[in-house]
Amino acid sequence: MKLICERQTLYQAVTYVSKGVAQKSTIPALEGIRMQLKPGQLQLTGYDLEFGIQTHLEVETEDTGEFVIYARLLSESLRRFSGSTVTIEIDEQLAVTMHCDATEFHISAMSAEDYPALPELTMENGLTLEQGTLRSMINQTYYAASLNENKPVFTGELFETVGEELRVVAIDGYRLAIRVEKIAALEPYHFVVPKRTLLEVASMLKEDAEEPCEVTATRNHIAFAFQGYLVFSRLLEGEFHNYQSSIPSSYETEVVLKTTDLISCLERCSLLINSKFNAPIRCTFSNGQLNVRCETGIGKINDTISARIQGPDVTIGFNNRYLLEAAKASDCDQVKLQLTGGNHVAKMVPMQGESFIFLLMPIQLR
Repeated sequence: MKLICERQTLYQAVTYVSKGVAQKSTIPALEGIRMQLKPGQLQLTGYDLEFGIQTHLEVETEDTGEFVIYARLLSESLRRFSGSTVTIEIDEQLAVTMHCDATEFHISAMSAEDYPALPELTMENGLTLEQGTLRSMINQTYYAASLNENKPVFTGELFETVGEELRVVAIDGYRLAIRVEKIAALEPYHFVVPKRTLLEVASMLKEDAEEPCEVTATRNHIAFAFQGYLVFSRLLEGEFHNYQSSIPSSYETEVVLKTTDLISCLERCSLLINSKFNAPIRCTFSNGQLNVRCETGIGKINDTISARIQGPDVTIGFNNRYLLEAAKASDCDQVKLQLTGGNHVAKMVPMQGESFIFLLMPIQLR
């Protein structure tokens, strides 16, 4: 078998597909990229039995066949070659010869017979989303997904259609993030996607792409199709939290904050907080300003930023990192904090509407 293609194009495809390759596996073929040749086309697949990425390229070939090459070796060799065009030849003993400019590189391939079958993914009646929109929905919520493997379903994010809305929801027991977007769905959806899958998809999506992303879910799997790539993974099983019951229906105090001011203040507090020296921040909303205090074994800080406050004064404690991550995820110039005293959940929303809702549990102050 023989193929000729543009080196940089192949390298980029191998880089993305490699994200689906198993780092270590009892099945050696899963540590490589499956390469399937058809006349004029090369299909590449990386798969670790839970998560996979697949794409295809136009190449010069008249051959048909398939083989597996170790992903790291293939990626590093393509990256280091100096020429613009690479020629790959594979003989019957699966010996691979790669020619690029003045370089001739010899490696061994593996048989594709041991490569597991991919899940069947029905690409019908799915959701169609602009790439930038889906990227935003993931980036504004993933921070709130749980890291605790004791409840695997909370390590992912819920995708749910409610009427003409698509909601993406993440929760870890201390905070909750919801992102809402209007969408025309052909049927109701309710499934939980692993955080790893969503982060890989978000890293590949283009903010200004003209082509949309097609999202399709079966009973056990989800697939994202965009830009010639197919990203697929298993869904998480289990009962997701009834998040709607956690959203406060009213509040007593509303605070408008400039997001950059809030982020800068919280980052200054972060200088005093680490895994060894940890303490909540004391936030006091009063007299047109937010006063933030924090004291740990490293030192203490007293900081003030301006705020627009409607309602009674409030003093409330927060986990500094949780509030900082929510502020960064808001991705807007100003945010509103809606509070009911110092012992009730805090709600962060944009200035207009509720395209996102971030909830934070308060920390009891001494």
